[in-house]
Amino acid sequence: MTGEGRIWTAGLAVIGDEILSGRTQDKNIGQVATWLNAQGIRLAEVRVVPDIEDRIVEAVDALRNRYDYCFTTGGIGPTHDDITVDAIAKALGVPVIIHPTARAILERYYADKGGLNEGRLRMARVPEGAELIENQMSGAPGIRLGNLFLMAGVPHITAGMLDALSGTLEGGRPLVSVTVGAFAPESEVAELLRQAEQSAEGISIGSYPFFKQGRVGSNFVVRSEDQGKASAVADELAGKLAELGYEPVTGGI
Repeated sequence: MTGEGRIWTAGLAVIGDEILSGRTQDKNIGQVATWLNAQGIRLAEVRVVPDIEDRIVEAVDALRNRYDYCFTTGGIGPTHDDITVDAIAKALGVPVIIHPTARAILERYYADKGGLNEGRLRMARVPEGAELIENQMSGAPGIRLGNLFLMAGVPHITAGMLDALSGTLEGGRPLVSVTVGAFAPESEVAELLRQAEQSAEGISIGSYPFFKQGRVGSNFVVRSEDQGKASAVADELAGKLAELGYEPVTGGI
């Protein structure tokens, strides 16, 4: 599919036992989704998988074949349970090598921090054929291979890697959103939302209920690649809500 109607998509594998156990609260899904949208790419699916090689292989194989891009976060650090590189190499059927540029980067970074040791050198390991993603935060680079992007699990390091990738991926038009809120139960405006979503091509509407001030309400988010179209549908939705007796609040409640 090419041209104006092309929708670029990505999958994300969040890797780490600590995420599944609840010891660490994931912050990468939101920032990856936001960054992807700015590149004109939709985050279409997220899988959270443990530090088990076969599970990582299974998830990455599914995501890289289903979507234009596949991102991973976690499991590229210096310890024995950082096995993402090995799993990706297995998925691709290539060996793991020490990337000479990555080794040089790490040697410079750790020159005044005790030098390279076995653990630190693990962070120079890549699947054969990979390129590096710059990491100005902690030296150890991310990894890019085909439509795969392997990034750190630490959110501020992930953010730096995403910044280094900005503008380098082919994508479409980013989604824009316009929010209208009202103290309106979803069940009472479901048909109105359906009609609004179908009123224009390329529009989707998400409904997010809440309970505030002792009252039930919802925020309705109108999304489109076209700012004018999203605003027009949101304005029309606000008018219909008002007709039903629900005072609309632009920007949400």
